[in-house]
Amino acid sequence: MTFSPSKKMAVLLASAVLMIGSAAPVLAQSSGGASDSGAAAAPATPASATTKAQRKAARKQARAKKNAELKKLEANGYNPSRNDPNYPTDLQNAEKKAGAGQAASQ
Repeated sequence: MTFSPSKKMAVLLASAVLMIGSAAPVLAQSSGGASDSGAAAAPATPASATTKAQRKAARKQARAKKNAELKKLEANGYNPSRNDPNYPTDLQNAEKKAGAGQAASQ
């Protein structure tokens, strides 16, 4: 099977682009000369440190909310570790009980 010169050129060009594209991230990671090789990473800017702290606090708050909701469902009869064929019904009943208890307490 013979290929036309234009197909050979297209394959050669495509392979060159792929090789350069795969080498570019490796080259971008080297930041300079030998002077940076043993240096520690630059400290975070105050703005990024604040943002990171806010994200961490938001994750912590979301996790606490999720855990509180799970504990409320478990207190109303839901058992997540049990392999139960009535899973959706049990969960829905626990949600109804938790909702009824929450409405009564308000």
